[in-house]
Amino acid sequence: MSRVSRRTVVPVLMVPAVAAGVGLFLFQPWTAFTDTTVNEALPAVSGPAGEPAAGPAATDGAGTKGGERPARGGGPEDLARGSFVTHEHGTRGTARTVRLADGGQVLRLEDLRTSEGPDVRVYLSTRDAGAVKAGLGDGAVELGKLKGNMGNQNYTVPAGTDLSGFRSAVIWCERFSVSFGAAGLAPVAG
Repeated sequence: MSRVSRRTVVPVLMVPAVAAGVGLFLFQPWTAFTDTTVNEALPAVSGPAGEPAAGPAATDGAGTKGGERPARGGGPEDLARGSFVTHEHGTRGTARTVRLADGGQVLRLEDLRTSEGPDVRVYLSTRDAGAVKAGLGDGAVELGKLKGNMGNQNYTVPAGTDLSGFRSAVIWCERFSVSFGAAGLAPVAG
């Protein structure tokens, strides 16, 4: 019987170890078992450097959610809204585009429930929610990393962005170029 040399065994064992490390980095399987909940109030005005600043929570008993205030006399105004549909991962909740009293704009995700994942981002897309499954399309605008896979959260829309051209809000995994889910944005009747 031949003896296996140390020079043969070490490289043979290193290949699966390196492959396992790369797989863990790319897929981050532990995210399938974790949740991050974020519950932000609807901002009253935009803060410094375009970041939303949280406004006071509603106390009038009007049934508002997550600290939002009804649009009255220059308050936040809903521009468009829609419900999420599932693509690659179960996703539900509502997306709203909101103009703040100071003219700033935010995308607000409410009652969001989706999966955690590696490098998940929030986008506005010119494509319909169903079509985004095949890709974000030209003119998509990234709003930032997903803050949490559950809850209520706000994403500042870059100044000067015309929201009328966007048809969906998308939870998008950059690493694998897939949509977890998307919400069609239908204009809200004034």
